[in-house]
Amino acid sequence: MSWGTELWDQFDNLDKHTQWGIDFLERYAKFVKERLDIEQNYAKQLRNLVKKYCPKRSKDEEPRFTSCLSFYSILNELSDYAGQREVVAEEMAHKVYGELMRYSQDLKSERKHHLQEGRKAQQYLDHCWKQMDNSKRKFERECKEAEKSQLTYERLDNDINATKSEVEKAKAQYYLRTHMADESKNEYAAQLQNFNAEQWKHFNNSIPHIFKNMQAMDERRTVKLGETYRSFAEVELKVIPIVSKCLEGMVSAAKAVDERKDSHIVVESFKSGFDPPGDFPFEDFSQNLSRTGSDGTISNTPKGDRERDVGPGPRSDPKHAMSRTKNKLWLFGKKPKAPSLEDYSHLPPEQRRKRLQQRIDELSKELQKEMDQRDALNKMKDVYEKNPQMGDPSSLQPKISETICNMEKLRSEIHKNETWLSEVEGKQSSRGDRRHSADNHQHTPQGRESPEGSYTDDTNQEHHTPHRRTNPPQPGQPNPDPHEFDDEFDDDDPLPVIGHCKALYSFDGQNEGTLVIAEDEVLYIIEEDKGDGWTRARKQSGEEGYVPTSYVEITLEKNCKGAVTYI
Repeated sequence: MSWGTELWDQFDNLDKHTQWGIDFLERYAKFVKERLDIEQNYAKQLRNLVKKYCPKRSKDEEPRFTSCLSFYSILNELSDYAGQREVVAEEMAHKVYGELMRYSQDLKSERKHHLQEGRKAQQYLDHCWKQMDNSKRKFERECKEAEKSQLTYERLDNDINATKSEVEKAKAQYYLRTHMADESKNEYAAQLQNFNAEQWKHFNNSIPHIFKNMQAMDERRTVKLGETYRSFAEVELKVIPIVSKCLEGMVSAAKAVDERKDSHIVVESFKSGFDPPGDFPFEDFSQNLSRTGSDGTISNTPKGDRERDVGPGPRSDPKHAMSRTKNKLWLFGKKPKAPSLEDYSHLPPEQRRKRLQQRIDELSKELQKEMDQRDALNKMKDVYEKNPQMGDPSSLQPKISETICNMEKLRSEIHKNETWLSEVEGKQSSRGDRRHSADNHQHTPQGRESPEGSYTDDTNQEHHTPHRRTNPPQPGQPNPDPHEFDDEFDDDDPLPVIGHCKALYSFDGQNEGTLVIAEDEVLYIIEEDKGDGWTRARKQSGEEGYVPTSYVEITLEKNCKGAVTYI
């Protein structure tokens, strides 16, 4: 249906309708703007969330657990998902919101033009109507004046008292008014004819044409809204495949979680390489008790004979027993933190081996870079020697010398670390051999432990003979006779003194198994540092425990090889 034929008299309503259409389009544009703002904020918040939970440590310090790696994969996928939300916002801003705002401006200009043409046509028709109405009013006035002059002329003509001049004058006036009325009539007729023609043209040509253009404009607005509705949805449809891949990546990351692999990584990360602690020996405190008749047994051996048979065996000191017990609880307590050393001797053997191997690999990579740089400099030097115009060969010599110096330093560092690594691997190999030998003889290791809950790895301090060594006298302890006992698993005696030390600094010994020492205090050494940064010592009061090796000045006795470990 055409607006021009059906709505020829609804100019004002069409004016309001077209304004409503533009307002609706701008309202939809505002909706799209708020929607893309939400998308942008959502993407920004996702980016910030990913940044907040992404690891901030170096790659070497990153956990290798599959659960952690899967979580980081999910974060990466979420970051890509946030990127797709940003794409949605950009596409909406460009293809929908921007297009709507540009089209809104075009609609406003076109509507203004059509309304101006309609108002102009209406004004012209009003002008024609006014001209016609003025001529009509003039014609009416002239007719009334002619009638009045006619009445005056007829009155004077019938009046016998009126002079001839008065009658002639009234007659002339009557003819003049009649002529003017005729002219006004003709003018009114012409104006009326012109107005009717313009009015027909206005309602049959001008207004229908203007309304037709306004109808086309409004229909284009409706079509544009439909197109932007579709674009609004297509923007989402375009990112769905990539969003689906992001979600599939998250699902794949979830499937990649492997609890067994994580458990294996835990073992490899914290494996110390030490042997597990052995059984505690039985401490028999009833050796000196005599059986009476009330016990159901009769002892016929005199007390003196029993003492000669048993001999003056060592009496267990509760302090030493408690100290050894504490020293074997490192697995369940908090181990005191030892100072970090260059050779990683403060670490357990297995962890030390891994750290040394890692450092050797890093130094080897640096050495390879220096070697490549040296080769490149030598090639450049050869080019300069063959083509002096390209550069001075001597200018490269300082850099070559510096590179060679760096290579020597790196080789030295690699050799030093390889020596430490060989030492660790050798100790681990010997420990494995000893453990295998002990298993063949069906012996369970029993003896002292380091702060890591391990046994000494010094082969010079281990004895496999069934007879006990003669221990030097201990402060406050009797000297046992080596020929009195044959039980090689007895662990009631304290470890022998192999030297003494003087405390350089005070140590609070807050952790279990450590000693509290004061500056300049003198202690007995009963076990050397085995590479973990701790030395086992005994106070003059008999209390035993570990002290940091770097906190004491140690003097070892030349004729002592260390404490005995029974296997």
